[in-house]
Amino acid sequence: MSEAWFRLPVWFDHGATFAFALTGALAGMKRGYDIVGVFFLALATGLGGGLIRDGVFLPGLTATPLLTDPRYLQMVIAATAVGALFGRHVPRVRRVVAVIDALGLGAYAAFGTQKALQYGLAAPAAVLVGVINAVGGGLLRDVVTREEPLVFRPGQFYVLTAVAGAVTFVFCTAILVLPPTLAAIIAIALTFLFRILAILFNWRTSALARPEELDLTP
Repeated sequence: MSEAWFRLPVWFDHGATFAFALTGALAGMKRGYDIVGVFFLALATGLGGGLIRDGVFLPGLTATPLLTDPRYLQMVIAATAVGALFGRHVPRVRRVVAVIDALGLGAYAAFGTQKALQYGLAAPAAVLVGVINAVGGGLLRDVVTREEPLVFRPGQFYVLTAVAGAVTFVFCTAILVLPPTLAAIIAIALTFLFRILAILFNWRTSALARPEELDLTP
């Protein structure tokens, strides 16, 4: 790649972290958790994807900025406070959170994919890291609360939109040889459009088979 690597604007990165953490805080409140439980669920949801990316897939470079930059933790604390104070009024801002979430999904998919490519991973592995970076917080949230991970169940297109963003970034940089920032903008725009259309038209995945239709007895 001939030009500088794509970097998330600081205000956007922190805003998306706040939005993801807020969804975790609200999920904790829905489960009846106290302030400690709500905070840790917000922490897992807001920072989980990046922590999995840097701790599991890309270890050994430098300490993750999620732990060295105090502003990320401050966003989680702020999301916990907002959830605790205004959680009952969430339906009024649900659309705003959905829009921020859709933007963050594409941005983190592109950013995680790029970081994996920088680390030397092959394109398919980089796409996997990008998707985990985008949806890993929600996955970790469900594991912590001992719920069946939402990303594994049939539902509205979500993980598929992150896959589309990561694949688009790889295609634009490796095949079309576009500058990383332009490639990221295209990937984010495509992911955002895909996710918003999925919300508006309720595009959903379906189960490959009903459990009762499968005979797994030896």
